[in-house]
Amino acid sequence: MKLRLSILTVLFSLFSFIDASAQQFVYKPVNPAFGGDTFNYNWLLSSAESQNKFKEPEEEREELSELEQFTQDLNRQLLNQLSRQLFEDEFGDESFEEGTFTFGSLFVEIAPGSGGLNIDILDTNTGEKTQIIVPTF
Repeated sequence: MKLRLSILTVLFSLFSFIDASAQQFVYKPVNPAFGGDTFNYNWLLSSAESQNKFKEPEEEREELSELEQFTQDLNRQLLNQLSRQLFEDEFGDESFEEGTFTFGSLFVEIAPGSGGLNIDILDTNTGEKTQIIVPTF
């Protein structure tokens, strides 16, 4: 009986010591989106990216020879010069005039807008449309 009493005394003293050193648990989130430390952002992002099984397919770029690059550059310059000449012939040295114009399959409409001069370009072959706003000062 004395042995049981001494064992119980030791156990109670041990539990009281553990209870005396106990502390209150406080939850602090890790994710900065939920109030966690902002320095965890990079770690969370790299961890998520390393676990991501889905990868974007890499685009295969064709290496152009110097002759092909020269041909493309020449085509760009010729088209640029032709478009510059067309606009100069149509509008002269003055600024753009309001109205509608047709350049091959391109339908161009120039009209004043709230932000400046609106230039709407419609490709009648494909249906693609582009709008350019030239601000007026």
